[in-house]
Amino acid sequence: MSSATADWAYLSRVSEAPSAELAAMVSVFGVRETAARVRRLDVPDQVRAVVRARHDVDRSREDLEILSRLQGRLVTPDDAEWPHWQFQAFASVDTKRMPNGRMPLALWVVGERSLAEVTSRAAALVGTRACSGYGEHVTAELAAGLTAREVAVVSGAAFGIDGVAHRATLACDGVTVAVLAGGVDVPYPAGHSGLLYRIARHGLVVSEYPPGVRPARHRFLTRNRLVAALSGATVVVEAGARSGAANTAAWARILGRPVGAVPGPITSAASVGTHVEIAERGAQLVVCAQDVVALAGSAGRVYGGARSPRQCH
Repeated sequence: MSSATADWAYLSRVSEAPSAELAAMVSVFGVRETAARVRRLDVPDQVRAVVRARHDVDRSREDLEILSRLQGRLVTPDDAEWPHWQFQAFASVDTKRMPNGRMPLALWVVGERSLAEVTSRAAALVGTRACSGYGEHVTAELAAGLTAREVAVVSGAAFGIDGVAHRATLACDGVTVAVLAGGVDVPYPAGHSGLLYRIARHGLVVSEYPPGVRPARHRFLTRNRLVAALSGATVVVEAGARSGAANTAAWARILGRPVGAVPGPITSAASVGTHVEIAERGAQLVVCAQDVVALAGSAGRVYGGARSPRQCH
C-alpha cells in the first residue's frame, strides 16, 4: 500500500461524497498535502465544514485491507484506468443547481477488468424493482443483444430490472458493471450477494463509498449520476410514475448523455414512467439492442451503425 493510496482512502471517508471542497484542494495541493492539512484542520472554512466531524478518523489501513481481501483496488485520477473521458461531462454541470453533479474523488473497485476500458463501450439498463414479466423479457433481450455487440451493461444491482440486466449479461458471458450506493463489502440488497460476487468475478463492482458504508436514500440518488456517467446511453426499460430510474435518466440528460425508453402496454403501471420519458422528456424509443448501440454512438462513441429492421431480430 503506497502512502498516496492511503491518503486517497482517508479523503474518501472524511466527508460525504461527492466533495467538491476536497476535490478543489487536491487539484491545488495534491493528495499528500491535502490529506495532511485535513488531518490537522489547516483548511479553508468551507472545507472545515465538511470534514470537521470525521477528520480525526483515519481508517485508511483497515479500509484498504478489507478491499485487498475482496481482491479489489482503489482507483483514483492518478491511475491509468480512471475513466477520464467518461467523467469529462461533470465539468459542464451547473453545480449550484445540482450540487452533487461532481466527479467522484476516488472509486472503490472489485473485479479484474479495467474500469476505463469497460466503460468506454457501455450502456445502462435501469428500471423499476417491481418489474413485470414483459420487462424481464425485454431486459434480457437487450442485455443479450448488447453483449453480442461487445457493449458492457451498467446498472445498480437492485431487485427488478437491474438484477435481470446483470444476470442476463452474465448468462451470455458478457461484461456487466454494478454501481453501488454503499461500500463494496456491503452487498445490497442482501438477496443479491451471490449475484454481486459473480459480477465481481466476471465484471466490476464499483462504489465511491468506502468499506462499511451502508446504503441510504440520498446515496442511491447520488449513485445514479455514476450509472449515467459510466454509460454511453441510459435506457429505462420499465418505470412506474415515481421511480429511481427516472432520476438516473435525469442525470444522463444533465451529463449530456442520450436517454432511451422501452414502450410497454398502456395498461401496465410499470410502463407509465417509460411513456412519460418518451412523450414528455425526449427519450428515444428503444425496441432492440441496436437502438441502444445507436444511442450510445450519438454520444460520440464508435458503437456501430444505425438500426435496420433486420438487425432488430
